[in-house]
Amino acid sequence: MTWDVFAVKYADRNDRLRAESFLFDAAHDAPHPMDYFIWVLRRGDRVILVDTGYDSAEAAARGRPIARDPRDALKPLGIAAEAVDEVIVTHLHYDHAGGLHLFPNARLHLQEAEMAYATGPCMCHDTLRMPFTADHVCEAVRRVYSGKVMFRDGDGEVADGVTVHRIGGHSRGLQAVRVHTDAGFLVLASDAAHFYENIRARKPFPIVVDLDDMLTGFGMLERLASERNLIVPGHDPLVRQLFPVGPEAHITRLDQGPLKDVPL
Repeated sequence: MTWDVFAVKYADRNDRLRAESFLFDAAHDAPHPMDYFIWVLRRGDRVILVDTGYDSAEAAARGRPIARDPRDALKPLGIAAEAVDEVIVTHLHYDHAGGLHLFPNARLHLQEAEMAYATGPCMCHDTLRMPFTADHVCEAVRRVYSGKVMFRDGDGEVADGVTVHRIGGHSRGLQAVRVHTDAGFLVLASDAAHFYENIRARKPFPIVVDLDDMLTGFGMLERLASERNLIVPGHDPLVRQLFPVGPEAHITRLDQGPLKDVPL
C-alpha cells in the first residue's frame, strides 16, 4: 500500500531577500519569500506527522508571525493533535520542532546526531545556536526520559514505505523522509533543500554547519526520489503552485505528483 502525503502551510515570510536563501548569489538584494510547512503521511487510519512547526509564543519571541496554529492547520484533514502518536522530527530548529509540546502523546523519530548537536558544545556558539530554542530541545529531552523517542543513526524504517535518511549539512542530524506514494518514491527534503533552486542549481543555504554534507546531500536526495520532480523542498512557495490543492487552500496534496514540471 502507498501513502497519502500533504504539505500543510502554517506561516510565511515575504520580507526576505535572496541573500538569506543562497550563498554567493549575484542578486543578493532581490526579494525571496519563504513558506513554512509541516507534512502529513496517512495510510488508512495511521497518521505520521513530519515536523510540528512553531506556536504563537515562539512567533512573538522571534518576530515571525504564524498564519495559523499548527493544530488548527491540521483540522481540515481530520487530525486532532492529541491523537497524533508519531512525529518524524527532521531536525530541532525552532520552525520544525517548536510545536513538539502541541503533540503531547507522540513518539519522536530523531537522529542521534541531532540530539548530540543540539545539546553539545556547538551550542556555545551564538551563530550555530540561533535556529534553536532551548525549550524545544528540552521538550525533546523530556520525551527521551518518558520513553517516547526512537533514535536513528543514519537510515531507518519508520513504517512500511516510510524511511528516514540522515543528510546533515544545515544541521548536524538533519534527516529527509522518503515515502512510497502512487506517484513513486517521494522525498520530503525538509531543510536539506529549502528551495528547488538550492538543489537544482547546487546553491547552498547560508545556515550551514557542514557545507560538504549539504552539497553531498543534494545528490542523495536525487538518488532517493523516483524522479527529480518528486523531491519536495522544505520552504519553497513553488510547491503550492506545482502540486494540487488539498481540502483547504493552505493544504497541498503531494502523493499524486506535481501537475507540471519544476520550472528550473
